[in-house]
Amino acid sequence: MNHAPESTRPTSSILNRRPLSFNSPHRTARLRWIAPLLCVIAALVLSSCERVSSVNERDKLARKNEQTSNSNVARAEEGIMSAQINAAPMSQPELTKSVAGSRAHRGRADGFADKEFNTEAYKHIDENPFFEAARVPLSTFSIDVDTASYSNTRRFLRDGQLPPKDAVRIEELINYFSYDYPQPAGDAPFSITSEVSSCPWNKGHRLVHIGLQGKRIHKEDLPPANLVFLVDVSGSMNTPDRLPLVKASLRMLAEQLSPRDRISIVVYAGASGLVLPSTSGDRRGEIIAALDALEAGGSTNGADGIQLAYRVAGENFIRGGVNRVILATDGDFNVGVTSEGELTRLIEEKRKSGVFLSVLGFGTGNVKDATMENLANKGNGNYAYIDDLGEARKVLGDQLGATLATIAKDVKIQVEFNPRQAAAYRLIGYENRLLRDQDFNDDTKDAGEIGAGHTVTALYEVVPFGQKFDASGVDALKYQKPAEVSAGSNSKELMTIKIRYKDPEASDSKLLSVWVADAGTSLESASNNFKFSSAVAGFGMLLRDSKHKGEVRYSDVALLARTAAGADPQGYRSEFVQLVERAQILSRQQRARN
Repeated sequence: MNHAPESTRPTSSILNRRPLSFNSPHRTARLRWIAPLLCVIAALVLSSCERVSSVNERDKLARKNEQTSNSNVARAEEGIMSAQINAAPMSQPELTKSVAGSRAHRGRADGFADKEFNTEAYKHIDENPFFEAARVPLSTFSIDVDTASYSNTRRFLRDGQLPPKDAVRIEELINYFSYDYPQPAGDAPFSITSEVSSCPWNKGHRLVHIGLQGKRIHKEDLPPANLVFLVDVSGSMNTPDRLPLVKASLRMLAEQLSPRDRISIVVYAGASGLVLPSTSGDRRGEIIAALDALEAGGSTNGADGIQLAYRVAGENFIRGGVNRVILATDGDFNVGVTSEGELTRLIEEKRKSGVFLSVLGFGTGNVKDATMENLANKGNGNYAYIDDLGEARKVLGDQLGATLATIAKDVKIQVEFNPRQAAAYRLIGYENRLLRDQDFNDDTKDAGEIGAGHTVTALYEVVPFGQKFDASGVDALKYQKPAEVSAGSNSKELMTIKIRYKDPEASDSKLLSVWVADAGTSLESASNNFKFSSAVAGFGMLLRDSKHKGEVRYSDVALLARTAAGADPQGYRSEFVQLVERAQILSRQQRARN
């Protein structure tokens, strides 16, 4: 057998290869560049996994929202709402804390909301000017019992911001508070009170205070109610200060109902549906379970929901009772009939059926205030903004009769000024409630409603006769002089107040009329009603930076309001003083930044 010489055998033979030692210099050199390479590869793999996970999470969230929306609609079509709830309803303290936290995370550290994500919408307000009484003796407007502007303004101030000027409607700030007016006598649905005194922000002017007091009705004497809760469950409502607060608010109302009352629940998102058919008010468990099971998701088709709600209300109409749709939303209608004009015509058409519409606004950063106010106005109802459980308790608890039971509709006020007593005048607020003079006697023209126990207050600033009045911008007439005054102008009457109203189910109006004289009363001798309402008006003018604010300051407003607070069992007036003081601080901070 031939063998190759040992010197010629392959040195690479496995049998002859010596194992490499981990301590060998060759191995150490390789590890020096292999280890960093492995780290880079691992980092790339981990990053890829995270991106895939993120995409999967987004897909799962989108599918969950879609499933939530579809689930609500599917349950609605079956006429029931699943009793399965992902989490137990929050207690009131938990909800209050959650709402506050929801607001807080929307603001920056300096207290100003992130404008990039703020889509709130307010209608522009052109402040009422002064009119020369000899040229324009009549002032005509619709009453307004909405209070949304006050609670919305409070929300801004609590969040460390001054409100947008157009969010401040002075008449709603004034009418947020009740005043000590006498109850009406006889069959009249409301009483009329008037008072004249010095104007706090312009000592040379006079201020006229007009107050209406609606007849109070005890809860047990309220007529039976046919209510339809119309709840926005779209994706925009999926924050603690929206749908959870809606559910807690409507739960308060449901707990006050009697067996004579009936409740239905309609929801809307991308589609609408009936989730609770008309149910007796004493079946609170079913009503509250249906509310608790609502979940948010999807887009907003408000028009379809409104149509369905009106149809359900019509099918369960109670003759002689309270028939009302209560819409709970942030006002963001982005699918279906979305223009304000189309929505307005829809509401005007449906109110003819005798079913009225009230609107409860919720949320922060997406509030469509102009839309909600307009819907309530056209629906013969009122508009309130619910910023916390305390406001829900006020609107749907303490003032339930005023919220639900209408005692007079299409209420209009027309004031005629005596040019021998008044050189000029200005209506404070009510800019979006002004009417043409001829509308006062036109019973086809829509106007505001007064609920049981409601108070309505209006203020006029008057330039006394003989005092110089700057009518700049108006040239002297070439072909005529202002109309000659009648013999009645020689009286001490400053003005005559005429009010037209209709009974809730009537089509013809009734007329009330009173005259007002100025006895020269000083501000110190004025009533608490006068002082407090004028303080609130001054506050509104400061927030709006009105050119008519005169000499008023926040400290003056706080002092006047504090001295006129009177009986304040719920603490609303003391809270007002705190808001004034907060606004003063924020105003100083804003001036310092500018």
